[in-house]
Amino acid sequence: MNNRRLAATAGWLALACAVVAALLAWYVTRQPASPLEHEQTTGFDPALVSRGEYVARLSDCVACHSLPGKAPFAGGLEMATPLGAIHATNITPDRETGIGAYTAADFDRAVRHGVAPGGRRLYPAMPYPSYAKLSDDDMRALYAFFMKGIEPAKQPNIPSDIPWPLNLRWPIALWNGVFAPNATYAAKPGEDALWNRGAYIVQGPGHCGSCHTPRGLAFNEKALDESGAPYLAGALLDGWYAPSLRQDPNTGLGRWSEPEIVQFLKVGRNKHAVVYGSMTEAFNNSTQFMADEDLAAIARYLKSLPGDPQRDGTAWQYQAVAADARPDIPGAHTYATRCASCHGLDGKGQPEWMPPLAGATSALAKESASAINITLNGSQRVVAAGVPDAYRMPAFREQLSDPEIAQVLTYVRSTWGNHGGAVDAQAVGKLRGHTDPASSSPIILHMR
Repeated sequence: MNNRRLAATAGWLALACAVVAALLAWYVTRQPASPLEHEQTTGFDPALVSRGEYVARLSDCVACHSLPGKAPFAGGLEMATPLGAIHATNITPDRETGIGAYTAADFDRAVRHGVAPGGRRLYPAMPYPSYAKLSDDDMRALYAFFMKGIEPAKQPNIPSDIPWPLNLRWPIALWNGVFAPNATYAAKPGEDALWNRGAYIVQGPGHCGSCHTPRGLAFNEKALDESGAPYLAGALLDGWYAPSLRQDPNTGLGRWSEPEIVQFLKVGRNKHAVVYGSMTEAFNNSTQFMADEDLAAIARYLKSLPGDPQRDGTAWQYQAVAADARPDIPGAHTYATRCASCHGLDGKGQPEWMPPLAGATSALAKESASAINITLNGSQRVVAAGVPDAYRMPAFREQLSDPEIAQVLTYVRSTWGNHGGAVDAQAVGKLRGHTDPASSSPIILHMR
């Protein structure tokens, strides 16, 4: 009798396990439904292709999918992840190595849901949790552009070096179910059209949260819109600290006006800062090409996001100090001889060409990665309206030792009212070993 009960129990358990396994197999390989299932794949209206080019600019697709000296959108960029390196893929319309064989629905599922044809999951380094908010019309235009607006390039994709079993992709489907939205942006009825347009761009195609929002233990963005306090509150990513885009007076945009935000995105500089780090790529190929009304919408939305006084502390106030007045202070002499010619003995820079270090986010944030990185490796060339910037931050990795860089940055981060804190020489050494000098040949995509 007991043996029968045991056998029956085992049978039911086996059946339950089989059902769960079948459901799991279905869930992790299923392809989401797409409203573009029956869209045309040829004969696109030139106006639609042109619209798609603009959406590609809004979405900054080139930043990850292009390399200097290579065909636009042919992929190859190496991206470090906690599990290993992955490489951006070829998204030109080449039918063998690119996406030329994709239907509109295939393209939609890949961009907005992270699911390639056949159910293969894309790594969320592709910002599909943000792109999920793209409208159907923008997706149609984007597909038309990638099919007809760029030249196909035969360049095979580079496999990732993530080891087995960490390279198994089916668990990403479970991650998506928890962390990735699947609905397009819905306008907030209590806000005007300008605010909603800005929210759409920032949350969707602009995918600003991918860099500026802190991530959780599962590498998920802690918030995907303004309903969450961590949204755009600043995050450490790939050796840079992407600052808060909220109204934080020290580490965010609290001291910036809407016109100053527009100016920064349009020409790459204002009296507060000059684009650098990963933002240089976003400016060179994305924000400067946005329509003025879209830049105004972004500024309106960002200025509506409240800061966090508890996190940001007392608002910065300038305190006058001349770097050559106390050469005995560690780092002061190095600053006076290496930095002051551009940034001024008083730390005020030469706005709007040489950015001030007095009140700079990198000198007020607790994270020192950006200050270390740009001092070690310099800045990429800023190209505004086709004209390269003549005032590029040089790399000091060969001129200054780790202790010297730590001292001068500690000086900068503790002078003129700055209160970012000291920089440790070991932190400099760590970034020295994991970063490379910035290229003077930026990726500049010239579309049609």
